[in-house]
Amino acid sequence: MASSHHETVRQLEALLGDVLHRHRAGVPWDAIDDAAAACRAGDAEGLEQAAGVLAPLTTFELGALLAAQTLRFHLINKAEQLSIVQVNRERERHATPQQPRKESIAEAVRHLHQTGRSLEDALTLLGEISIEPTLTAHPTEARRRTILRKQEEIAEHVTRLRSDDLIPTERRDTEAALERLMVVLLGTDDVRNERLHVIEEVRNGMYFLSGPIWKTIPALYRDLRAALHETYGGCPAELPIVLRYRSWIGGDRDGNPNVTPEITRQTLALMRQEAVKLHTAELWDLRHHLSLSTRRVPAPDELIASVEQDLRDLPGLLPADVARHLRVEPYRIKIHAMIARLATVVEDQPSYTADGYRTDLDLLARSLEATGLGALASEGRLADLIVLARTCGLHFASLDTRQHSARHESAIAELLARSGVHAGYASLTEDERLALLDRELVNPRPLVADETLLSEPTADVVETFRVMRQAIRRDRDSIGACVVSMTHEVSDLLETLVLMKEAGLYRVGDGAAESDADLAPLFETIDDLKRSPELMKRLFSSESYRRQLAARGGCQEIMLGYSDSNKDGGYLMANWSLQAAQSSLAEVCRAHGVAFRFFHGRGGTVGRGGGRANRAILATPRNARSPKIRMTEQGEVISFRYALPAVARRHLEQIIGAMLLAAPSGEANDPAERHDPATNEQAALIERLASRGMAAYRELVDHDGFWDWYTRCTPIDFISQLPIASRPVSRGGGVVGLDNLRAIPWVFAWTQIRGNVPGWFGMGTALNEHLQAHGEDELRGMYQGWPFFRALVENAELELARTRLPILDRYTALAETGTEIGERIGQEYALTVASVLRITGEKTLSLRWPPISTT
Repeated sequence: MASSHHETVRQLEALLGDVLHRHRAGVPWDAIDDAAAACRAGDAEGLEQAAGVLAPLTTFELGALLAAQTLRFHLINKAEQLSIVQVNRERERHATPQQPRKESIAEAVRHLHQTGRSLEDALTLLGEISIEPTLTAHPTEARRRTILRKQEEIAEHVTRLRSDDLIPTERRDTEAALERLMVVLLGTDDVRNERLHVIEEVRNGMYFLSGPIWKTIPALYRDLRAALHETYGGCPAELPIVLRYRSWIGGDRDGNPNVTPEITRQTLALMRQEAVKLHTAELWDLRHHLSLSTRRVPAPDELIASVEQDLRDLPGLLPADVARHLRVEPYRIKIHAMIARLATVVEDQPSYTADGYRTDLDLLARSLEATGLGALASEGRLADLIVLARTCGLHFASLDTRQHSARHESAIAELLARSGVHAGYASLTEDERLALLDRELVNPRPLVADETLLSEPTADVVETFRVMRQAIRRDRDSIGACVVSMTHEVSDLLETLVLMKEAGLYRVGDGAAESDADLAPLFETIDDLKRSPELMKRLFSSESYRRQLAARGGCQEIMLGYSDSNKDGGYLMANWSLQAAQSSLAEVCRAHGVAFRFFHGRGGTVGRGGGRANRAILATPRNARSPKIRMTEQGEVISFRYALPAVARRHLEQIIGAMLLAAPSGEANDPAERHDPATNEQAALIERLASRGMAAYRELVDHDGFWDWYTRCTPIDFISQLPIASRPVSRGGGVVGLDNLRAIPWVFAWTQIRGNVPGWFGMGTALNEHLQAHGEDELRGMYQGWPFFRALVENAELELARTRLPILDRYTALAETGTEIGERIGQEYALTVASVLRITGEKTLSLRWPPISTT
């Protein structure tokens, strides 16, 4: 029987121990092991004992200890990922069509059938679903690509060791290879010596896009096809595309001066090059596979005519003798021509487009079907490549651009002044701004000529939109949305639209408009979330913006910021504000006849909106559910969810399954379908709890001594200096403070001292006061019957279970300041734990989750 997770961990730790004793012989590993055992006790006494062991160690010995512990954690994480794979394989082995594996595509398709959906209904729903995970570069993943590659090798060796079929020499050789990798990793820097450049971040993103994600995409459609066959007895040869990737890496310039127009241009080129490389490799494999000869299988006239045209269009495509030989193998000649045309995609004047490439693949499929070889078209290499071409195109992932609304406002003010339209835009009221922007949006002339000398910040903004225009003209799918962060007013969106017009991305004529990109407001602070429904009402009432909507198919994308809202208002208020905003925004969109897509800016930790993506989807308000959804995949989340194709497949099948399960069972506009399990009284209660929780949270962070305590207790100063990302830790530069510190390092620093305050603080005060006054029946009923409240409590419970107050207390003691801050955190922790346990009915934290919780 294959090794269990715990057996694998024991094997790896034993191997690591052997390596450490042989290659770091001068370090007192036995004493260090005793210190680690003392730490595992988790109490103050154990920590004191461990501190006594570690105190006399030299700097060299401490460095060796840290390197060893880092490698140990990497090995354990890899073992956990492999256990997720093993558990799901075991569950799949025992699954049946009647009892599919939990949270799988098969389970979701069976649910559709059980709720009365026909195959046609299921296919219609699939045609409406659009899931767009969006990779972002955030400084929570410090590992270098060389580390990631070595961890991939470790996974291969560990997988091999878990096999029952190894003979002794194979096991010995595999263990020896693992030991060599450990030795190399112990001597390899985990963090770069220099701050990461944006293009390096782009390459890091491509590592996952071109590896596990590329391999996983066809597997998901094979799963979907199999589920439809098992449940409905059949499915069409071509399924709708439900999943496409986007990226912010190289396009997100909000607060990152290192993302320039040239960087964006290079990013687009790199993604194009990688797409061409992978499609070319797939075509060579397909060329070797489709060795069909006209001597045995007739070729359709359409294919022969296309091949003859290719030979005329591409002289020198094949040497004459090879061409004569291959004329009896027209599929291979056609693929040769496709490879030759693909090579031009990376040039300045490409002669091949994504549409042309997909057309040629479809021709191969039709030709096989026409000659009775349809199985070669609907399954296998060609079917997988068609899915990849339809999903990734030749751009790989659509690139969003994001900029702060203040930068756009400043650029518009300068353009209006330079053009002589208005010299004092910044002094205008909101109504005056809207009137001026409306006039500009129907005026076809640009504000300034291309050669006009502009200030550097404005030139950067304008050139960014020009780069987008050039990219879209080359490949319309290469650019996604213009995301406007810190959207406070309607003018923030119309200013961006004027900038798009200036670059030729937005064009008006005869009362109608053409637009090449979506505009997405980003609501981040608590105040902006609460004001967002009214802002969108005013936006949808703008004739200028209605033209933009009509040009983009009548669908509005709205981004919701989880990290900044939590930093602003605390855990309870942030989550409730986001939930309430979605519900209200959805009703505003419906009232104005606008389709909508929510873009969830979730981070990895609970304090930044993290948690299980599928459960988050099912916990959204019913009236806010749309078949279109986006979510960010950030930092350490990317390297865990996409480290291995099998783990990526599990993550993505859970999202696809949740989207199918969340689909309404009747008319989308039926009020009964949009009714949430929560009553008005329960919603009002959550509003009161959120307000009380926010007040408690703000009392902490607004305390006169808090910032001094935070900077002394947490490693925020060191995090600020780590060369692990291209983006500064604060917006706007200058002295770092709570207001301008980015939410990611804010949470990251709390994690390092095991406080995890952003994931629960304020919740205990709010819940405890209600429980003391009214008992637990009402909250327990909400927990059992309202998915949102259940997710809220369980996510906080996970963060509480990960919190280690004895460690935080030691940091407080080292800081020699703000003792009352540490005491207040401890009091709130005790209140929150007690309140959560009263609601869940459990005796201790986190007993309901298995060790491999992401399965």
